[in-house]
Amino acid sequence: MKRRSYVILAALLLATGYVLWTPDGSRADLEATYVRTRHDLIVVAGVRLHVRDTGPHLAPVLVLLHGFGSSLHTWEPWAEALERDFRVVRFDSPGSGLSSADATGDYRDARTMQVLTALLDTLHIARATLIGNSMGGRLAWSYAAAHPDRVERLVLISPDGFASPGFKYGKPADVPFTMRLMRYVLPKPLLTMSLAPAYADPKAMTAALATRYYDLMLVPGARDAMLARMRQTVLTDPVPVLRTIRAPTLLLWGQQDQMISPTRPST
Repeated sequence: MKRRSYVILAALLLATGYVLWTPDGSRADLEATYVRTRHDLIVVAGVRLHVRDTGPHLAPVLVLLHGFGSSLHTWEPWAEALERDFRVVRFDSPGSGLSSADATGDYRDARTMQVLTALLDTLHIARATLIGNSMGGRLAWSYAAAHPDRVERLVLISPDGFASPGFKYGKPADVPFTMRLMRYVLPKPLLTMSLAPAYADPKAMTAALATRYYDLMLVPGARDAMLARMRQTVLTDPVPVLRTIRAPTLLLWGQQDQMISPTRPST
């Protein structure tokens, strides 16, 4: 009787896993949906990047850097407003959105900044204003410190980089079990719930937006790259680096930000 119970339990677990298992999507189908033109897919530093380069090419250049788990699409309203007067460049970081995984397996900030330099060179951009949100903000100010000759100005929108729960200085980030599980099981309602805190206005979290985030999480290699980026992110106290930045900087933060607190933690 006990053996039969174990068999039934195993069968139920297998059936549940089969129902909930979330395989990768078709890259061809996803590119057909979310890539405007094939010219937006270019190979840079060994990575096939999804890039959008709009606005007058002789105008001042703005480079928009998205946050963790996001894509260049998050900047759509900004690009529409800015590309009338500026050249607006945005791209999916390696392993994010529709950019391919990095064959090097390196998702540390230094590697992403290397890719950014290669992209600027490919597009013949000598200097630009960097605008970054969350992880993109950290990359923006890190790049400004490391390459002051390439950065005209900085706009940092709720940038991360300081220690916070789960992210301590000098050690890899804690990767929650739920994040590791999403590599195999990713119910869309669960993902939608996890996105909700990023939007203070619930009306902004539309069904179309949730669908886009979900679809881009299913790009082949995207979930593995996201987990690798989390494991490889090792924060150091940013204050000494921030003090070296000379580019004029605008800092923007939302009072209702539930993702990255505008108050520096005491840890």
